[in-house]
Amino acid sequence: MQKRHFVDRAIKWLFLGAAATSVLVLLGIFGMLLFNGVKAFAHISLAEFFFTSNWNPSAYGEPSYGILAMLASTFLVTVGAMLLAVPLGVGAATYLAQVATEKTRLILKPVIELLAAIPSVVVGFIGIVMVGPFIARVFGLSNGLTALNGAILLAVMSLPTIITVAEDAIRSVPNSFKEASYSLGANQWTTLIKVVLPASYSGIIAAIILGMGRAIGETMTVLMATGNALAMPRGFFDPVRTMTATIAIELGEVPYGTTHYYSLFAVGALLFLISLVVNLLAENLAGRYRYKL
Repeated sequence: MQKRHFVDRAIKWLFLGAAATSVLVLLGIFGMLLFNGVKAFAHISLAEFFFTSNWNPSAYGEPSYGILAMLASTFLVTVGAMLLAVPLGVGAATYLAQVATEKTRLILKPVIELLAAIPSVVVGFIGIVMVGPFIARVFGLSNGLTALNGAILLAVMSLPTIITVAEDAIRSVPNSFKEASYSLGANQWTTLIKVVLPASYSGIIAAIILGMGRAIGETMTVLMATGNALAMPRGFFDPVRTMTATIAIELGEVPYGTTHYYSLFAVGALLFLISLVVNLLAENLAGRYRYKL
């Protein structure tokens, strides 16, 4: 009995240590970004950094460090990706969970999950040689390296996450919910819309947020396929450069310890905070639905 008690306590402390390590690693990453990023504001004003759109740290004479254009570009590409991925992902998850036969599901599910295994550099290459020229032909543009190209590619990359998590949430709805709906005279479609999907809202929201996190944090695809223009975008047909692409392009060549170097850490810290706030809001929203069930 005493041996069993010791084993249980050891397992408890093992899991606690794993959880604490994850939190410490997360705090360490944020601390490193914040510690280095704050140093940039010894030479850059907060107003210039957040509220101007001219980013030119290598300018001769008077460098500029405005990230407003990068923020707008990141927001534009992410929103565009979600507008495409959410209806497709939730629809596909609903089909797999409630409509498709078991044989069809066993075929389609691995194929969908295989999309997540495609390297982002390959997706970016496809955007350059296939999706971009197609967009240029359809909309009469000089080239297709635009925010729309990036949004389409990020939507495809987000789909496996959204479909997998949302399908698991929909399949986890108890059969008693559906049986109660059928007993009241509802058909399969009404039961799906009025009972099954509302009962799985928390999981669907989690799926959407995970897909959004994939879109916000993606680097190589948007670096290759969106044109990398440091200008305020006017719409989806403009070339853009996201925050992640800027860090990837510039951090490897910037001199250590310069204002430019620390400003890139500030961009990374801001990106970290945006992801954290989005996840906290999503968890709060999902929790409201979860506790109502």
